[in-house]
Amino acid sequence: MEAIIHVENLTHTYGEGTPFERSAVEGVSFDIFAGEFLGVIGHTGSGKSTLIQHLNGLLKPTGGKILFHGRDIWADPQKIREVRFRVGLVFQYPEYQLFEETARRDIAFGPKNMGLGEAEIAERVEEAAAFAGLAPELLDRSPFELSGGQKRRVAIAGVIAMRPEVLILDEPSAGLDPAGRSSLLRNIRAYHAATGSTVVLVSHSMDEIAENVQRIMVLAHAGVVMSGTPHEVFSRAAELEAVGLSVPQVTKVAMELNRRGVDVDPAVYTVSDLRDALLARKGGRAAC
Repeated sequence: MEAIIHVENLTHTYGEGTPFERSAVEGVSFDIFAGEFLGVIGHTGSGKSTLIQHLNGLLKPTGGKILFHGRDIWADPQKIREVRFRVGLVFQYPEYQLFEETARRDIAFGPKNMGLGEAEIAERVEEAAAFAGLAPELLDRSPFELSGGQKRRVAIAGVIAMRPEVLILDEPSAGLDPAGRSSLLRNIRAYHAATGSTVVLVSHSMDEIAENVQRIMVLAHAGVVMSGTPHEVFSRAAELEAVGLSVPQVTKVAMELNRRGVDVDPAVYTVSDLRDALLARKGGRAAC
């Protein structure tokens, strides 16, 4: 699989040379692969937000490199704007960055800055709004008249409208009610499936990560301490707890069942997988 982003020995130090000097990311190396759905987890202060702001050049490393398609994104600082169009970043609570008169104009802001024609901008706005799950009748309303969840969708659509090769979302469901969270994540999965773009989901919710991503990267102590499929990562519950994290609720149930003598995989991480495992076990007993 091709690495679309390669991070090589990345270090970022805040307040360098001052009494407040602190390393938020230290000597981190990893790959993000073309077309994958990657989850990034870590406790508060583990460096998640600092790390992802390097991936499209919002922060410049104090050490190491970020390669996009094999090219150091800081090799020519004048081209960093182009990288930001191709690697889109949705901040936590992005609705606070809305400022245009209508939702349509807010979504169009990025494509306009790319120098696109009016017809293509209009096409991208409609497409991005659909991907974000934003009803067409809301596009000509002021974003400030919309609900919190609708504002969130406008902000996400504004990044999708640039058609980035990599879409990075920092806690996109934070503050939403369960129905809004489920709906938004369903739209993100549909976007990934339809476009084949690379998606990076940053979250503190183990259940959210378990239900959506193909691979997980765990951050702690300013570095990457674990990487693998959800099954591989959640099978290491003790190590996750040691860095201030946990496992999905369904995994806790499976672990307790296993402890009580029920023969199920203790690293099951979705409700459907646990259900299937229990039904298969019941069916196997019936066959005997």
